[in-house]
Amino acid sequence: MEFIIVTGISGSGKSSAVKVLEDIGYFCIDNMPPQLIPKFAELCGENSSIKKVAIVVDIRGGELFLQFWQNVIEMRENGMNVKILFIYADKDVIRKRYKETRRKHPLYDVCGGDMDKAIDNEYEILMPIREKADYYIDSTYTSTAKFKENMLKMFMTNISDSMVISCLSFGFKYGVPDEADLVFDVRFLPNPFYVPELKNKTGEDKDVRDYVMNSEISVTFKNKLFDMIDFLVPKYISEGKSQLVIAFGCTGGKHRSVTFAEMTNEYLADKGYNVHVLHRDSQK
Repeated sequence: MEFIIVTGISGSGKSSAVKVLEDIGYFCIDNMPPQLIPKFAELCGENSSIKKVAIVVDIRGGELFLQFWQNVIEMRENGMNVKILFIYADKDVIRKRYKETRRKHPLYDVCGGDMDKAIDNEYEILMPIREKADYYIDSTYTSTAKFKENMLKMFMTNISDSMVISCLSFGFKYGVPDEADLVFDVRFLPNPFYVPELKNKTGEDKDVRDYVMNSEISVTFKNKLFDMIDFLVPKYISEGKSQLVIAFGCTGGKHRSVTFAEMTNEYLADKGYNVHVLHRDSQK
């Protein structure tokens, strides 16, 4: 089991880091008391379905946090694969972030309501842990998209898995799906509905797909479509998008839209993307 402990400066982006880890399949918990970590890790290890775990442990734990490193040592001595991800940002940026959000620093009350002192104290406590971290991200001048990209490079073998792509077919007579990011109207293509032996079949059947694609305009559209997809998908991934819905619509959602949803799903799957196909209206 892979066990990641996320820690670092308050306001540096720990919550954002956990969201990325959750999106790529980690079982995540925020703000766990350090003393509970070994027992929690033991329980996770007894569950064969849990392969990757990430927890946030930070200064919010108060005095308990001071024993953080001892708990890590204990876990490693017991043979656990524990790694530490430290999220950092410069003091000036942290001060600015707290002023903008008007959130209270975890050490604010302890430091008598002095925000600058609270931030300084946290840095003093956390810097020794920073030196021992297995992974390190500086979010000082990093955009949200770049932050996510850095996380994915650290914790994913195949960055293309970071975004789930859905190829969706639908019928315009039943409405355009709200969740669609890209919508392609394929009602200009040859329609199998008017062929008696194809009317009651769908684009999942080979003879329907062959009929739709037995046209120069269908082939030209497919080539231009795939060329655009090759351009767009990496851009969406680099911007940190976690899900992309590519929708194809025809009149009833049974033939042409299903054909192109199936072909696009196969095309993206062959390229190694995390993709699946959905046919909303094909059985209506």
